Amino acid sequence: MGYIILEELKAILPIWHNMKPILEIKNIRKKFDIVHNRQPYLSLRDSMAALFKQSGSTAEEFYALDDISFNVNEGESIGIIGKNGAGKSTLLKILSKITPPTSGSIISRGRVASLLEVGTGFHPELTGRENIFLNGSILGMKQKEVKSKFDEIVDFSGTEKFLDTPLKHFSSGMQLRLAFSVAAFLEPEILVIDEVLAVGDAEFQKKCLGKMEEVGKSGKTVLFVSHNMGAVLRLCSRAVLINEGKIVADSDVQNVISQYYTLNESVMDQVLLSERKDRKGNGKCKFQKVWFTNKEGKVVNGFQSGDYVEINALVKAEDPNFERDLYVSVSFCNALNERMFSLGSGLLNKKVHINGLTEVKWIIDKLQLAPGEYMGDLFLFETIGGYDMYDMMEQVFRFVVDEGDFHHSGQLQSKGRDMFFVEFDVTSRQIPLNK
Repeated sequence: MGYIILEELKAILPIWHNMKPILEIKNIRKKFDIVHNRQPYLSLRDSMAALFKQSGSTAEEFYALDDISFNVNEGESIGIIGKNGAGKSTLLKILSKITPPTSGSIISRGRVASLLEVGTGFHPELTGRENIFLNGSILGMKQKEVKSKFDEIVDFSGTEKFLDTPLKHFSSGMQLRLAFSVAAFLEPEILVIDEVLAVGDAEFQKKCLGKMEEVGKSGKTVLFVSHNMGAVLRLCSRAVLINEGKIVADSDVQNVISQYYTLNESVMDQVLLSERKDRKGNGKCKFQKVWFTNKEGKVVNGFQSGDYVEINALVKAEDPNFERDLYVSVSFCNALNERMFSLGSGLLNKKVHINGLTEVKWIIDKLQLAPGEYMGDLFLFETIGGYDMYDMMEQVFRFVVDEGDFHHSGQLQSKGRDMFFVEFDVTSRQIPLNK
């Protein structure tokens, strides 16, 4: 009997070992000391004298990461999101062993390749060719392994013409392309990427996304930090939200992104606009507030595909005696900040009468957007004697569209490649066979 149990244990031990997370992040903390100097600007003589006096500086402890713990399973693609200063990049630098944690531990069961900044791990005096082999060595690759991938790396990066030029003469875009290609093609078990898509032209960003999708589908593990929610939605099946050094959400991507927008007050019941400085126009009239309501008139942050939607905005004239008919428009953009469509009163050959404080309302009988995160821009203008912008703001609001029964067929339209839905029907008729 004991022999049978032992043999069974031997059979399942390899399976049990493979079920262990490829990364275990346990109670990671990272402390920095921030020095506050209370003294005013000093001359050189005063500074020398201050060396012999008691310092007027104080130090404050700041935890960029505070008790971060989560596991990453082999083959997972995880998006790490949060506002600037949340601690995302600090976490990736610790995972990449660029900086040590103050406390806590990381257990890694795979080779890690990092792409955190342009040129990380490269030497400016070495050529592109030499840097490929240098980076491969840093990743623990043998020369034979690097050679087997060399042509693919060069082809993807598009740097063949400059391959034997010192890296210091490469543009930042060329360095990025080469760095990404090395990290992606040398097949590490774990690929750590921080905001790669923020640099480079649109064509290369598209290539990056495609390659990262390919890496994820090949069973490699990807940790991806980005503010580009569209890329996170496309590439990741799970997301971790960090705020002020702590994990506040760890779940499926759509749910965590919704929490991210709520946390950063980008999705609000009523978005106040009066204090925003990033606006264009002559300022004679300005948007003050924008909010969404449903069919019952209730203020909401999100909808289902096919819902009735009202977009409400308050417009205030600077001069209380101001009175004019103007065009108003709201544009919708996807999470990649690509404009999808606009609802301009000019398309209906209508103007809105602005007099003092005016409420403007756009009405959508049936929301024709697929599930996802969307942003909106606002415009207020006239075209008499030329184009005159009164107020314009981009990314004024964000809202969430969830899957819904758009066609009233009992079938939910889930998130996919389609951005829009259209009303349609399918018919058929019998065609006689020619005998």
